[in-house]
Amino acid sequence: MHSGDITIENVTKIEGSAGLAVKIENDTVTDLKFIVQDYRRFYTEAVVGKPIIAVPAFLSRICGTCSVAHLFASLEAVERSQGIELSEQSKLLRRLAYDGLMIRDHALHLYFFVLPDILGLDSILEIPDDDADIGHVLLHDSFDIKRLGTDITNVVIGAAIHAPWPTVGGFLRNPDPTKFPELVTRLEAIRPQVLRGIKTFFEAKDSLVRNSDYMYLRNDRQYDFLEGELRISDGRRFYEKEFKNFLEQVVIPYSQAEGYKLAQTHEDYLVGALARMNFNKDLLNSRTAADAGEYLTVFPSENIYHNNLAQAVEVLQCVDDAIDILKSIQINPEEKPVRKPWQAGEGVGVVEAPRGVLYHMAKVNDKGMIEGYEVIVPTAQNQITIENDLKKYFNENIGQSEEELHHAAEVIIRAYDPCMSCATNFLKIDWIRE
Repeated sequence: MHSGDITIENVTKIEGSAGLAVKIENDTVTDLKFIVQDYRRFYTEAVVGKPIIAVPAFLSRICGTCSVAHLFASLEAVERSQGIELSEQSKLLRRLAYDGLMIRDHALHLYFFVLPDILGLDSILEIPDDDADIGHVLLHDSFDIKRLGTDITNVVIGAAIHAPWPTVGGFLRNPDPTKFPELVTRLEAIRPQVLRGIKTFFEAKDSLVRNSDYMYLRNDRQYDFLEGELRISDGRRFYEKEFKNFLEQVVIPYSQAEGYKLAQTHEDYLVGALARMNFNKDLLNSRTAADAGEYLTVFPSENIYHNNLAQAVEVLQCVDDAIDILKSIQINPEEKPVRKPWQAGEGVGVVEAPRGVLYHMAKVNDKGMIEGYEVIVPTAQNQITIENDLKKYFNENIGQSEEELHHAAEVIIRAYDPCMSCATNFLKIDWIRE
């Protein structure tokens, strides 16, 4: 019996640490458990009895890296409970801010956590400080890309994390449009660097193919992360408020995270960039589709590693979408948030977080106070699929050394980009050989 224990300390945890327990008998994997620890933080209980006007900002604290995703999903849930319709200006500004989130978040995952795997390194700290080294070039590309995504959200919603300007019904403060031209110039200048990253992730040779169902948000007008109809790859289509009717919650006794399967079929499913790109690539910005055309030929794909490529393409999509919005939007500085008398109601907000479909549900009383709240995050939805992918890989590669299998398991999990904690708090594997 051999055990491995690898940890990274002093990293701010989002959903806690992850572990893997593998049981092998006669060189066959008889049991494999992907364990998510320290997952429950009771945010949804903490908001009960709180005024709805304050809840979205509070729930943005669920996650540091995709704070904006939780903020906008919560705003959508609250607004729908109140029958509030956003202005076109507010919709465009939220879309623009979301472009900034995706650019920053995808760049963090792709370049800081996936790139070392592609380069055969342990971390970005091992990338040579040599201008001629491709790793060095790509790492510095990532600094520029990530910084630009942050600056977009700073300009549009006041901050990249826990943004103060978005509120129920619109914005407490509108952005300064005099800052838009500089952002457009920088976005145009960054495109070659983004395309260099896409090429890198396209040329990565890792492959793990497993047939799976997919769930994604689709807006037939454009490639959208905020608005649309929920769809499953088996052809089912449904409104956001029906989301839970299509899920089967699974209690995982050895994990702090609940899991989910599709109702009716009882099969696992995948959410995230791969699902979006597989079924929405026809909606990409025309410039993105033209310049990334060679790389788009792999989609639809059942190779989980292509989730990384899909994210890289989404960075370019968000760059081009942001350029279009910044060039065309006319800001009315006098526009105020839409306000209505509080009413009892229930609202559902569903957005595509960087890691996949994110669900918020708010139940509100007639005094504008929260009576019940629920959140379903992408990581929980992908947990069973991740575990099944690991089972497939271990069974097909059982002859490898424990060190090789350990590393491969981490790389597979990273391909899902499940959360910051899973990407930075490396696996603890207990090996049981009989």
